[in-house]
Amino acid sequence: MFKDFQEHRISTGQAEIHLLTGGAGPPLLLLHGYPQNHVAWHAVAPRLRDHFSLVIPDLRGYGESKGPPPDTDHFNYSKRAMAQDMVVLMETLGHERFMLAGHDRGGRVGYRLALDHPGRVSHFAAIDIIPTLAAAECMNQDTALSTYHWLFLAQPAPMPERLIGHDPEFYLRHLLDRWAGDREALDPNAVAEYIRHFRKSSVIEATCEDYRAGMGIDLAHDRADRDAGRRIGCPTLILWGQRYLASKAQSPLEVWRSWADDVLEIALDCGHFVMEEQPENCAAALHDFFSAA
Repeated sequence: MFKDFQEHRISTGQAEIHLLTGGAGPPLLLLHGYPQNHVAWHAVAPRLRDHFSLVIPDLRGYGESKGPPPDTDHFNYSKRAMAQDMVVLMETLGHERFMLAGHDRGGRVGYRLALDHPGRVSHFAAIDIIPTLAAAECMNQDTALSTYHWLFLAQPAPMPERLIGHDPEFYLRHLLDRWAGDREALDPNAVAEYIRHFRKSSVIEATCEDYRAGMGIDLAHDRADRDAGRRIGCPTLILWGQRYLASKAQSPLEVWRSWADDVLEIALDCGHFVMEEQPENCAAALHDFFSAA
């Protein structure tokens, strides 16, 4: 699915990150979300490789990447820790400064990296998310039901791990069906790769820890930045799917304007899996935005 891309493993200290590299041009880091891995970029990467040097990792604990054991504060799977992985990874590859696009959990790692390491990210694209603190603060009965997985996955171990582990393929397919605007647009070969990795108990554990951090320490980090007046200073693209959770979908632009100084919005007619449901339009939007750099 990634013809002519090179495979690597890079230690970042706590984690060992599996990644692909390919293409030519300025460096562009592409981060996937839950419940996927780097394969989520399979339809977009070939459309960008002639213009950018692409770096496409699995986040710690996801896919083929190895993460540390869980800790009581869930810092080991915080977006701050995952962002530090990416800084070390890009430095190892020779990229002190780079562009970044992140979908879902990868978008949360991306904006945390832009806040914690503002000199590193020249341009940032967040795909189908709002900041974690904003999502938590606007949660009500309706959003809690429609995004129930936030609360389920954040429950103390080992409850969600045991329930998902009983039939991981069922749970992954349930999420894909629930979040996709066009389920048939997802390549069966990509879905098979998601399932293959999601069957690993280590991946289930890491992804639950990711969400525990999201409903705990990540909120504390976001709140500290907001209270201190820290904002994302680099140009920011908000790319989102208008059919994600159907009637629940609405423009995230105003939310992002309270977190970033220079925000552009593009909405696509798709569900949550923007890169796979609308690969041509997604790649075009990312190309135009990052080429402006």
